[in-house]
Amino acid sequence: MLSKITRLFLIKTRFEAYLIIYALALGAVQRGRVYLTLYPGFGGKLLFLACTGAVFMAGAKILDCLKHETRAKEEASLRV
Repeated sequence: MLSKITRLFLIKTRFEAYLIIYALALGAVQRGRVYLTLYPGFGGKLLFLACTGAVFMAGAKILDCLKHETRAKEEASLRV
């Protein structure tokens, strides 16, 4: 039963990764808009860029890990 629940939280395909990255981007932009209203001027803009930049780094890491996992599975299937 626990393994079925655990499978829900695994990213298996690139499509799922893109959906997660999109959700992260929506949250980051919303948070950035709050920063722009709380800190008008240059400071708010820097915080907004930090929020969106974090999504780019996380998205790249997610996609890179998916490539690594698929490559590892292919190598493991060739060894057997």
